[in-house]
Amino acid sequence: MAKSWHTEEPNADRRDTKPYDSTNIFARILRGEIPSNKVYEDEHALAFHDINPQALVHILVIPKGAHVSWDDFGARLGGGDCRLRQGGLLRRAQPGMVTRGYRLLANVGRNGGQEVPHLHVHIFGGGLLGPMLAR
Repeated sequence: MAKSWHTEEPNADRRDTKPYDSTNIFARILRGEIPSNKVYEDEHALAFHDINPQALVHILVIPKGAHVSWDDFGARLGGGDCRLRQGGLLRRAQPGMVTRGYRLLANVGRNGGQEVPHLHVHIFGGGLLGPMLAR
């Protein structure tokens, strides 16, 4: 019998993320080693167009700092106003998407499909989006 998607291995590590790697592509973009098509930048984050868009609008938002996951991000910043910055960032990164609809996606850990060990959020929009996950 096949396992359902929500079944967890008995000894699964819930923090199955790679350690931060300062040579990852997003760290290199932040250092200016790799160019990006920026849509917004402040002292806390950088937002830019994905080079392989999966929707009409596909923006990546990355924090400025060595953060691998949301747990790591919240622990280092102590919560607080970082949540307020995240909400404001969306409005500045892609004006108009807030009223027309959008999707946020953050992959965390191996089971979550995280490929780059730097916290990042995908913002999808610009038109009707399909189903969340293919079955």
